[in-house]
Amino acid sequence: MKLTRGERVFAVFNVVVLSAVALVALYPFVYTISISLSTAAEANRDSLHLYPREVTLAAYRLVLSNPDILNGFANTLLRTVLGTVLTVITTALAAYPLARRELPHRGLATFLILFTMIFNGGIVPTYLLVRELGLLNSIWSLVLPAMLTAFNIIIVKNFFQTIPESFGEAARVEGAGEVSILLRIYLPLSKPVLATISLWTAVMHWNQWLDAMIYITDDRKQVLQNFLQRIVIENSTIMLDLGMTDLNVTQYTPETIKAATVVVTIFPIICLYPFVQKYFVKGILLGGVKE
Repeated sequence: MKLTRGERVFAVFNVVVLSAVALVALYPFVYTISISLSTAAEANRDSLHLYPREVTLAAYRLVLSNPDILNGFANTLLRTVLGTVLTVITTALAAYPLARRELPHRGLATFLILFTMIFNGGIVPTYLLVRELGLLNSIWSLVLPAMLTAFNIIIVKNFFQTIPESFGEAARVEGAGEVSILLRIYLPLSKPVLATISLWTAVMHWNQWLDAMIYITDDRKQVLQNFLQRIVIENSTIMLDLGMTDLNVTQYTPETIKAATVVVTIFPIICLYPFVQKYFVKGILLGGVKE
C-alpha cells in the first residue's frame, strides 16, 4: 500500500522524535561507560563523551581489586538471590488460596492485604521489630521485611484466576491434592507472572541501600550499593582506600572510578533482563486482568 505524502511526513517525524528521545534516555548510560573506559586526560576533556578516544581498563582494575567492593558484590548477590527465591515462593503460596472462590472470607483477606499498601508501620517500628528479633547485622534483616508485598500477591492472584478451574477439578478427580495442583498445574502455567515479579524483586534487592544502611553496621556484611554511595558522595576518603595514593593520575581520576563502579554495579541486572523480557509484558497484562 502506497503511503500518502502526509503519512510519509508523519512517519519521518515519528522516527526523528523517537530517535531524539532514545538518545536523551541512553546518553547518561553511554556517557558513564565512556568515562569509565577513558584515561584521566580524556575524562577531563570538556566535550560530548559518546565513546572513549583513549581506552584503558585501569579504573576497572582498581575497582575490582578492592576487597570491599568484591565483598559488597557477594553480599548483594546473596541478598538478591535469596530474597527473590523467598519472594516468589511466599507470594505464590499466599496468592493461590486467594484465587480460589471457595476460600472462606476471601474478600476480607484480600482487603486486609490491600490495606497494607496504604498503611504500614514505617521505618522506626520496623527497625525496632528487626532489632527485637535479633536480625541486625544479618542477611535476614534485608530479606524478610521485603519478602511479601501486597502488590505482588494481587498480581499473581489475578493471574491464577485466569487459569481455568477445570484444570484443577480434573486433577482432583485423579486424586491430586492442593499442593500437587499448585506445583504441577498453576506454577508451570504461571511462568510469565513469576518471571515478572522475580525481575521486580531482583532489581529492588540489587538497587536497595537504605535498609542496609539502617540495619547493617558491619562493613563486612554491607551491600554494594552502600559502597557505591560512599564512592559517589564521599569520594575523597574512599579514593584513598581504593589506592589512589599512588598519584597515577594519567590512568584514572575520581570521575573514572565513580563511572567504573556504577557500571560494575548495574551490569548484572542488564545481563539478566534480556532473559526475562519475553515474559515481562505478558505477565503484566495477564496479571492485571481480573475476572
